[in-house]
Amino acid sequence: MEELKKKKLVDFIAKVMEDSGFKVYKDFRTSQHIVDIYGILPTTLGDIGVVVACKNYDENWKVGMDVLKEMEMAAKTLKASKIVIVTTSDFSSQARNYAVKRNMKLIDRKGLVKIAEEFSKRIQAPEEEEDEEGYYDEEEVEVYSPPTTVLGNSTRGLLSKKEHRTPVAPLVKGLLQNTVILIVTVVIISFLLATLLQMTAGLTTSLAGVMKIMIAAALSYGIPYIVEDDGAVVMIKGTIVFFSSLMILVIMILI
Repeated sequence: MEELKKKKLVDFIAKVMEDSGFKVYKDFRTSQHIVDIYGILPTTLGDIGVVVACKNYDENWKVGMDVLKEMEMAAKTLKASKIVIVTTSDFSSQARNYAVKRNMKLIDRKGLVKIAEEFSKRIQAPEEEEDEEGYYDEEEVEVYSPPTTVLGNSTRGLLSKKEHRTPVAPLVKGLLQNTVILIVTVVIISFLLATLLQMTAGLTTSLAGVMKIMIAAALSYGIPYIVEDDGAVVMIKGTIVFFSSLMILVIMILI
């Protein structure tokens, strides 16, 4: 009976992850461990691995450090970037403190109920219909949260969230999805805007340099947010573009 309940828990979490874009492997075996769920999220910048442990315990039972350390070893073997532990009960205070330090995500009984409620609403929601003129006013996209928010307090991370964004022209979107073109665009716009501010507002050279960096930071994350559908890609690409642009701008400032 307990094994059946755990299987249902594993199947449910796996279904939620699949709905969020993960490739899911249940009862995944390594040389020394068996992982309840090994999920891989494919992105344009590489795969993001997540290991998930599902523990079906009585309501009064508290998951302890042994489970966390075992999953830590399994994640290291699989080179997974995130560890998630789901239980139908609760966690010990020691386990919660350890999870915070190790960037693990713990989901207790209450968190599991929230995920179930959100997932139920999602699968029951009617499909979006076209308006009277035959087109969509806005494009509904699904966004995966960055690794730090995988399986958040409610359903953020494990469940992809829905947002409304204004559609971007396909040609422009395609160009801006290219990392090299995006870096060049950020550098040019940052340089031109900062130079314009320097000429019109009388900014000093050092202050104009700071403005270039601030504008580059805003554009590096802002543009990917508009043109990318995957939240993980937004964060990773934004970081790459920002630091690349920063290096180029610093060189330009020094020259």
